[in-house]
Amino acid sequence: MLSLRKVWLRPHLPTGAWHRSCSGGKLKPGVMAQLITGYKNLIVSDSKSLLKKHLTQEIFDKLKSKVTPTFHSSLLDCIQSGLCNVDSGVGIYAPDPEAYTVFADLFDPIIEDYHRGFKKTDKHPEPCFGSGKDFENLDPRNEFIVSTRVRCGRSVQCFPFNPCMTEFEYCELEGMISNALGCLRGQYSGSYMPLAGMQKETQEELINQHFLFKEGDRFLQAANASRFWPAGRGIYFNCDKNFLVWVNEEDHIRVISMEKGGDLGKVYDRMIGGVETLGKFLQFSHDKRLGFLTFCPTNLGTTIRASVHIKLPSLAADKAKLEAIASEHKLQVRGTRGEHTEAEGGIYDISNKRRMGLTEYEAVREMYEGIKALIEAERKLGSARK
Repeated sequence: MLSLRKVWLRPHLPTGAWHRSCSGGKLKPGVMAQLITGYKNLIVSDSKSLLKKHLTQEIFDKLKSKVTPTFHSSLLDCIQSGLCNVDSGVGIYAPDPEAYTVFADLFDPIIEDYHRGFKKTDKHPEPCFGSGKDFENLDPRNEFIVSTRVRCGRSVQCFPFNPCMTEFEYCELEGMISNALGCLRGQYSGSYMPLAGMQKETQEELINQHFLFKEGDRFLQAANASRFWPAGRGIYFNCDKNFLVWVNEEDHIRVISMEKGGDLGKVYDRMIGGVETLGKFLQFSHDKRLGFLTFCPTNLGTTIRASVHIKLPSLAADKAKLEAIASEHKLQVRGTRGEHTEAEGGIYDISNKRRMGLTEYEAVREMYEGIKALIEAERKLGSARK
């Protein structure tokens, strides 16, 4: 199923990994009852999640006893976050790469729904980044865009995702990634800072600067993705602090390029160079149909999320118009600090929504055209109100 991406292959598959719902490839006592109770509660809830929409009784009965062959993940490990948080938008995670195949009857319709029609018969295109020179500065006079960020996620081949990893595996993977990061040169040269032992004041400062991730996301915690915190987690900075790598947050690796203003092309090129260099030292999990594999199905395929922090005061007063333009251009509107947060000071985090069925270049182009349309609408509304 998986095609390997380059050089660094882990010498063994994990053995004896702690897992809450399975033991020796079989469901632990009580798990089936927990699944059945959780499913019944979900069905009678007012949840609008994709999980509730697509987990029919037929599919539930078909999948409830299955486990993945290598990492022994169950249906509960996939859906427990959505069962605990009925206000989830999606409600499902992949606890290991094999889950996308074993539980395909549930993942495939959710993927098709979220990624706007990527069917189970479709195949994600081969990587094609293109070039940042095709994207002009979206806001050369700095009227609207506060900052621009482009990120992608990667998983290291032969490791499970967060819910299946032992503390030893977290630290083992952190060592592999930090060694690869130590090979970066030029504009990417920098240093790795593990969360374990980091001063609380330093963490809070980096979080407030929108550089560092933080513990406490209830959706990830319910999915068992925050275990052994902060072991194995960390952040890499280049010297200019415009290239970052998150280690073992939601995915094994998040490569992030960012800077103030709206020069998307420059930010995009920096991200491309960073992830391609890391790919020379690490093997990434990749599927011939789904593209690059990630913990959350919303990030499959290109894994690209190109975003801006943008001030849209007139559109903020006309939320229906804001959402209509965003929907037309397949954009996602989030709060200032990302998903499940509010807009602070009228500043939104807006990004491409689709990651599958199109190339990296096409995903960024979709975001680029959408932000241009939002800025044009903001100007027109602002002028009309003067």
